[in-house]
Amino acid sequence: MRHFDVFIIGGGINGCGIARDAVGRGYSVGLAEAKDLGSGTSSWSTKLIHGGLRYLEHHEFRLVREALMEREVLWAIAPHIIQPLRFVLPHHSGLRPSWLLRLGLFLYDHLGGRKKLAATKTVDLTGPLGAPLKREFSKGFEYSDARVDDTRLVVLNARDAAKRGATIQVRTRVTAARRDGDGWLISLEDAETGATETVGARFLVNAAGPWVDRVIQTALSKPDAHNIRLVQGSHIVMRKLYDHDRAYIFQNADGRIIFAIPYNDDFTLVGTTDRDYSGDPGQAAISEEETTYLLQAASEYFAKPLRREDIVWTFSGVRPLFDDHASKAQEATRDYVLKVDKSAGAPLLNIFGGKITTYRRLAEDVVEAIEKALGSRKGAWTGAAALPGGDFPVDGLAALEARLADAAPDLSPFTRARLVRAYGTDALAMAGEAGADWGRDLGHGLTEREVAWLVRNEWARTAEDVLWRRSKLGLRFAPAETAALEDTLRALVSRERSPGLAAE
Repeated sequence: MRHFDVFIIGGGINGCGIARDAVGRGYSVGLAEAKDLGSGTSSWSTKLIHGGLRYLEHHEFRLVREALMEREVLWAIAPHIIQPLRFVLPHHSGLRPSWLLRLGLFLYDHLGGRKKLAATKTVDLTGPLGAPLKREFSKGFEYSDARVDDTRLVVLNARDAAKRGATIQVRTRVTAARRDGDGWLISLEDAETGATETVGARFLVNAAGPWVDRVIQTALSKPDAHNIRLVQGSHIVMRKLYDHDRAYIFQNADGRIIFAIPYNDDFTLVGTTDRDYSGDPGQAAISEEETTYLLQAASEYFAKPLRREDIVWTFSGVRPLFDDHASKAQEATRDYVLKVDKSAGAPLLNIFGGKITTYRRLAEDVVEAIEKALGSRKGAWTGAAALPGGDFPVDGLAALEARLADAAPDLSPFTRARLVRAYGTDALAMAGEAGADWGRDLGHGLTEREVAWLVRNEWARTAEDVLWRRSKLGLRFAPAETAALEDTLRALVSRERSPGLAAE
């Protein structure tokens, strides 16, 4: 039987971030994810690394400060998948006054020790920045946050954890976990083969996201557990709504805000909603009410009303917010809560809430709890160590694209840009020697060589894994192209399949 110092249930951003941090400090680490990495809440975000401007109104200053501080830390360790993004906030005369917006943005600029990101400024919306908007919006403010490829952030943390010695098992369900003396016995089941295994651990982390209570209720046999409030956030993706590279943040009369964000070159992402959710988090889907809300809220600002027929994709995720009994879903805290249970012997840590921007800080707090239980090994390290492919300067994307053009001259400029923004310096490793054979183009620049890399190094198994979580090419693939990709994957997976696959 295999034994670990730490075993983690859940392969979302929190679970993979904890695995990376803990194994890097010298603990032996195992992680089981019931489906694919990042296939739950972590892949249904608004794709932002941000402080959360609106949380200032709820007086969550510590959370905002911590998130603001993390923006430049994460940008530095993952400059391929995280890039700065300027947000335009039009002043709506019927909502928050101009002085209040200026005060909030002043705090936003200075609360988190901003260094490289550009400062807030007042902008004239009678020019190009306001061209897509109604004429009544003549002035506004522009401030900085960052965009992120959310699922790739999950996968890169998992890859780095595996490279450092962690055992990462995808499509592996935890069917039971019970204390055995001063340790844990954890029952695992392979979802693909049905094979079962029991492993031991000294410390158990429940990072199952919206399923955290379900793990407590079933695997841990505590049927009355209730700690989280499930809040659904839905998004719509439209055909490109405007030509410039800024995002918009729109205030709404109900006190909520929505974003309109340039997405994957040819699209605009609009979201998000906030409403309480009950049911299976894996079955969340946008409602007619949410679709109407987003279309109408954005159309309050855009000169050309958004039309339902221009929606090319929708997605919904369920946020597992700690149940602080807030009256409205949008008022529930986005802060995380960690609870250590060692009342019956071996320690268990349950994670409630959290957001992508603060995942690394959450992981440090979890490892601090592990240190208290198991003894300390090494100090904090993740804030200065690049994630796989991120070992280049934050202003080095163009130079990296030029190097890839030399190594892979037959690839289109679109594909080279996509590869660099997904894999960073690993795109050069993928290219190998100049003139290497990339195999067939399976559609829109996705080659057999890249797909083989994803199977071998990133736990990809299905077309959904590749198109919607590893590459975001799903918006471009036709059904026939997807079927051909599935055929290719079946052949590759049959050759590469290995229990507990470790990247690289």
